[in-house]
Amino acid sequence: MQMTGLNSSSKNDLEEFRTYILVERNFSKHTARAYCSDIMDYLLWLGDTGCEDVNFSKVREYLHFIQKFQYRKNTIARKIASLRTFYKFLYREKKVNSNPAMNLTTPKRSKQLPKFLTPYEVEQILNNTKIETPAGYRNRAILELLWASGMRISELSGLNFEDLNLENNEIRVFGKGSKERIILVTDRAKSYLERYIKMARPLVAKGYRVDENEDSPVFINNTGFRLQPRTIRNVINEIVEKIELPKHVTPHVFRHSFATHLIENGADLRVVQELLGHASISNTQIYTHISTRHLKDVYNETHPRA
Repeated sequence: MQMTGLNSSSKNDLEEFRTYILVERNFSKHTARAYCSDIMDYLLWLGDTGCEDVNFSKVREYLHFIQKFQYRKNTIARKIASLRTFYKFLYREKKVNSNPAMNLTTPKRSKQLPKFLTPYEVEQILNNTKIETPAGYRNRAILELLWASGMRISELSGLNFEDLNLENNEIRVFGKGSKERIILVTDRAKSYLERYIKMARPLVAKGYRVDENEDSPVFINNTGFRLQPRTIRNVINEIVEKIELPKHVTPHVFRHSFATHLIENGADLRVVQELLGHASISNTQIYTHISTRHLKDVYNETHPRA
């Protein structure tokens, strides 16, 4: 992490905070990176002022300062959460006498309905994934799995052979906060995955040693190392551009599509929550809004008096 401009005390606090949220709080690497970036900006703004000399008014002054950057409400909410967590950590470590960020009010987050694909659009993407090469077949297996399971891209990238129980159409994944759960896969996705492992995977990294131990990654790149999420995003982008699909499609859109179609077809909300690995049912309920909107669209299009 680049910390140029911070004094030695601030650098030390930031590094210890980073360890705290990664190791003790089990934050994802993505969230930890965002929180540490927020705190580094705050410490740079403080300059020579020590964290122990900050009161509530000073923190409010900082929030007033960042208003000029016109951040979205969600970003402001995260920055406030970062400050609260940072000062909670400093207070626990007895580096400050109180938490000046404790009583900050968080702006109401704007609720945006997640984008999703229709089954036809998903099939368009899948059918335009070239499978003539080992890497191409790997990509098809990945997209089939994303569509069938709703797993996060980081969960898919992190899969090892010990996580697979394909005889029962089950896969173990580790989600946010390293929480373990079991996801289910369709027979079709299972078939693509099994053929990838048996035929394509040994050829993806031709000329490199490819292990198949319990702790070996399921999805690998052309040098035999674990396939990274960025590569998967690039694969999707190339296909979407090729078929000129008028939507911005990310791996997470596959996850949203999975959840939306389950609920539209009558799946219980608690079941979908479990499959997605949501800590709170409120995170899953947003898909009911999408489903209701879809019902209204169908009603308006098909009812003769609508």
